[in-house]
Amino acid sequence: MSSATKSSACESCANKTDACKPETCGHAEKNEQEMRIKANMGRVKNRIAIVSGKGGVGKSTVTAGIALELAKNGFKVGVLDADVSGPNMPHLLGVENKRMEADENNFLPVVAAHGIKVVSVEFLISSSDSPIIWRGPLRSSLINQFLADVAWGDLDFLLVDLPPGTGDEPLSIMQVIPLTGLIVVSTPSNLSILDVSKIVNMAKMLNTRIIGVVENMACYECPKCGEKVYPFGEDTVKRLCERYGLTLLGSIPIDASNRGTDIMAGKDSPLNKGTGAIARKIVSLLG
Repeated sequence: MSSATKSSACESCANKTDACKPETCGHAEKNEQEMRIKANMGRVKNRIAIVSGKGGVGKSTVTAGIALELAKNGFKVGVLDADVSGPNMPHLLGVENKRMEADENNFLPVVAAHGIKVVSVEFLISSSDSPIIWRGPLRSSLINQFLADVAWGDLDFLLVDLPPGTGDEPLSIMQVIPLTGLIVVSTPSNLSILDVSKIVNMAKMLNTRIIGVVENMACYECPKCGEKVYPFGEDTVKRLCERYGLTLLGSIPIDASNRGTDIMAGKDSPLNKGTGAIARKIVSLLG
């Protein structure tokens, strides 16, 4: 950071005293990063975080499906893989084994199908099976750097795929950037519903809008007779939405053909149909 930039950041610092020196002040560094985040996010029309109470509910797959549908319909889309310990977006969007490059000022996103800009810690590590063994503050710091120092450009939608729960990364995202809102992904199981309630209450505490809830793995439809079987219970997510006054964005059945990358094939599968309808509803709700 240049001394002029540090001085500018110091002027707006709430911790500024007569003894402050821009060249040694840690507050100036933090303020300057906040200014870069604000400038970057100011070029993004809709900033949406996708969250879940539990892992394994298909949140990342839903995020990828929504991103693809939006991009296919002409929207400029970015995806930030903020699940630092379990980054899956490169795999889901067909850009695994790629590397992020950088110019003299910024990281450059990896560009996936339909022009989707993707940023993930997986682009910075030696292999996809290398573990990221970091404590919460380090993970949050990396996410802030991705927000501040990536050349996102002008976007209609930035989708932030967060790790499950109410930990450091979701808290950082809700506090650092002005979110358009959250999309909550849940299965109909009782444990998933219980943990979604915690996400809902966290959002209320932080004054963050919940755009709606996606019910994933809602049922299994027999390919021969068409009978629907509800292994986790029926209408549990619908009742959750009614309890909290939330919008049910859509329900996605269990797709027996989905192996993790089939969403990229653009086939007429239950998964593609489900995420496509949900993406269109999101556009309608946000105007």
